[in-house]
Amino acid sequence: MFTGIVTAIGTVREARQSGDLRAIIACPFDPASIAIGASIACSGVCLTVVERGGTPGDAWFAVNISGETIQRTVPGRWVKGAAINLEPALRLGDELGGHIVTGHVDGVGQVVEITPVGDSKRFVIAAPTELAPYLAPKGSITVDGVSLTVNAVEDQADGACHFTLNIIPHTAEVTTIGTLAEGDGVNLEIDVLARYLQRMQALRG
Repeated sequence: MFTGIVTAIGTVREARQSGDLRAIIACPFDPASIAIGASIACSGVCLTVVERGGTPGDAWFAVNISGETIQRTVPGRWVKGAAINLEPALRLGDELGGHIVTGHVDGVGQVVEITPVGDSKRFVIAAPTELAPYLAPKGSITVDGVSLTVNAVEDQADGACHFTLNIIPHTAEVTTIGTLAEGDGVNLEIDVLARYLQRMQALRG
């Protein structure tokens, strides 16, 4: 489990195909704090550490990324030089600063519009049809591993929807959200509570 509070930005140092895709991600962690077999959310994707090394502040860890994961996440995300939002798994007693995040990407959205509003930026993101029922104003959404609050939802004629977010300067600075541009893809994970409520409602119907 995660909270959607990104603790660092990593960089894909190497990515090579050998059965599954194996990626090495450079990060500012202490390698002694990264356990083999531990889970780390990488831009919203829960991945298992299979190797680690480096020095404190200049560490790296390796993960294997399955074809299923690649198909369900933003195309071209796992390439050398790509910036990745990182969050280690939640530990008992840690502060739940965002919301409950599983690290299972539900779909890919697309940035439709970015508009400055004061010091912040207003993002409009298009979500696919299958995710539209799970999005609601003031509800939670995970975008590239970042816990955010939905400001508004606008349903589209094709069944998809557009939702808006307010990105404050701090969020833009400490995550990759600040580098996004119109047309970019983003990994989306809906609120786990919304998933269960939708399932319950469907069974009752």
